[in-house]
Amino acid sequence: MTATAPGRAHRAVTLASSIVGAVIVALDGTVLTVAQPTLRDDLDASFAQVQWTSTGYLIAVAGLLVFAGRLGDRHGHRRVFTLGILGFGAASAGIGLAPGIGWVIALRVVQGVFGALLQPATLGMLRAAYPPDRLGTPVALRASAIGIAAAAGPLLGGALVDHFGWRSVFFLNVPPALAMGAAALAVRPPAVPEPRTGRPAAADGLDVPGACLLTVALVALVHTLVAVPETGWTATTAAGPAVVAAAGIAFLRRQRRAASPLVPSEILGSATIGAALGILVAVSAALLGTLFVASWFLQRILGLDPQEAGLRALPAGVMMVLGAPLAAVLMRRFGPRRTVVAGTLVLTLGILLLARLGPGSTALPIGCGFLLLGAGFVTVMVTTTTVAVRHAPTASAGVAGGLQQTAMNIGPTLGIAVAATLMSLTPGAAVGPPLTALAVFSATAALLALRLPGHKDPVSAAGPSPADASPARLGR
Repeated sequence: MTATAPGRAHRAVTLASSIVGAVIVALDGTVLTVAQPTLRDDLDASFAQVQWTSTGYLIAVAGLLVFAGRLGDRHGHRRVFTLGILGFGAASAGIGLAPGIGWVIALRVVQGVFGALLQPATLGMLRAAYPPDRLGTPVALRASAIGIAAAAGPLLGGALVDHFGWRSVFFLNVPPALAMGAAALAVRPPAVPEPRTGRPAAADGLDVPGACLLTVALVALVHTLVAVPETGWTATTAAGPAVVAAAGIAFLRRQRRAASPLVPSEILGSATIGAALGILVAVSAALLGTLFVASWFLQRILGLDPQEAGLRALPAGVMMVLGAPLAAVLMRRFGPRRTVVAGTLVLTLGILLLARLGPGSTALPIGCGFLLLGAGFVTVMVTTTTVAVRHAPTASAGVAGGLQQTAMNIGPTLGIAVAATLMSLTPGAAVGPPLTALAVFSATAALLALRLPGHKDPVSAAGPSPADASPARLGR
């Protein structure tokens, strides 16, 4: 049956909103890195204060993503997305007008709260608008757009800072945020009668105690991973793992006993979703840790300036853009398991190739290494993201999106922490030890991939579930 005009308009706006929302977040992170030195000089800030413009945002996002996803499941992803993107734009404008570094840090935390609302909704809306067997292409388009943002961010940020100052990188977020917020408010999903589910009202509740426990665990984890490379193992950082373990155990016990758990049992007990999330943590740790080491090598050992270093790494961004649609095709043809195993092997090969670099390395092996990094990572990211969201029930798509975004925030923090710690222990210019350790992360992901569906994915074969006709499916 052909989709109605309102249905087509809703899907078009949903896809555009998902892509623009993800791009705004990706651009914000990459251009900020370029703007931080100028921001520090202009506001007479210390290095630690400037670092907190990133750390405060990261902690706010990581701690709230899953709860934000559950809010979307309960109140509608379109509504939560609209609130998130308009709030993100308003916080960005506030940062651009901030009179001092304290205001910048505080507003970055506020921006992180709205970013947490925004990010799971970009995936929850896709799961609600598209049948499970058609999710691969929208997810791939979203990944391609993120790749473009990651590649263009440093160049765009550098141009803006050079011509208009550091405040311009935050004003950059405001027009698209307003446009997408207005579009999401204007285009309503088609009305569909709500089926009678027979579920008790408690099933739709919010597990606030569970959300608090998970937030404590994630905040402690992120803070520890960020602090250890900077300060080493102090009394504060040593207490972090204990807090993570205690809050994590309490959270799991709460989820088993709660009438309306934050993470439903069909997600918490799913081996497929668990494997997909574990793979995302491992490969994002491997990628970002490798980029951290490689950037240091290119600038400190080869003596390249930031722009030259960015050009050497450009093949990774190009492959992320071009490889995302191809990853969706490979997944349909060969199944998630084979596609992810192949992607992790390509990523591992790229890391090991870069691990062999030395002071006399030329542009060719460097470019080949980055090309393999981008090709392998985007293949894994598109496939595992599709699997995680597709295998979640429609009513829990926001939680699945929140968990996916949490994995994509925890992984890079872990990878950079491991890389920075090993680099401090590595004498001279050797990049082999830290990159070899990061290659182990990627190889571990290949083992986890064996738990993904094979060529015959039962969700694809089954088609949409009956819940796909509910208002939650249409983003409410």
